[in-house]
Amino acid sequence: MKALLKEHKSKRTEIRNRLWDFKRVYDKRDKEIFSELCFCVLTPQAKAVVCDAAIKRMEKKGLLLNGSREDIRACLKGVRFPNNKAGYLVEAREFFRNEKGIDIKGRLDTKDIFKTREWLVRHIKGFGYKEASHFLRNIGLGKDLAILDRHILRNLKRYKVIRAIPETLAKKRYLAIENKMRKFFKRVNIPMGEIDLLFWSKETGKIFK
Repeated sequence: MKALLKEHKSKRTEIRNRLWDFKRVYDKRDKEIFSELCFCVLTPQAKAVVCDAAIKRMEKKGLLLNGSREDIRACLKGVRFPNNKAGYLVEAREFFRNEKGIDIKGRLDTKDIFKTREWLVRHIKGFGYKEASHFLRNIGLGKDLAILDRHILRNLKRYKVIRAIPETLAKKRYLAIENKMRKFFKRVNIPMGEIDLLFWSKETGKIFK
């Protein structure tokens, strides 16, 4: 634990700068927020850097807002389950589309982020609790949410927050682990919102998203 606290201290400024970047996303236009949502739809069982590259390819070609499922599918090189995920992106785009374009900010309840996460899980195909939490964190709204990816779960086991890594994460188990994680890191005085980036950097050597 001393080593973890030392590492957090050494990376704290960089992590907090990155979290500030995330907060600034919410102040941008809806299409930038939609890009983050699409990124999080792509990430399950895929490398984040590969998904980010796919998003940038689609943005350059104007496909996120206007591309067909086939056009989007062609941009998902290296992303697992590209057929399904291309369909998810198109469905999400139509879900948020109105007569003026894409409206996401107007449909997110920023006063109750847990309620908003539930709403996202119900309505966005491809979103579970992990993906919804990831999206909300990436637009600066998820400081109290856990992104229970493999690297987080491995580290939670390492620090004895959980006894074993669960094979599946249904809602009840996800929320129970999130609560244990919240209590543990409150005791050691590391903010919840900084844990994912800290553990990510431990495993990859970089602070990404």
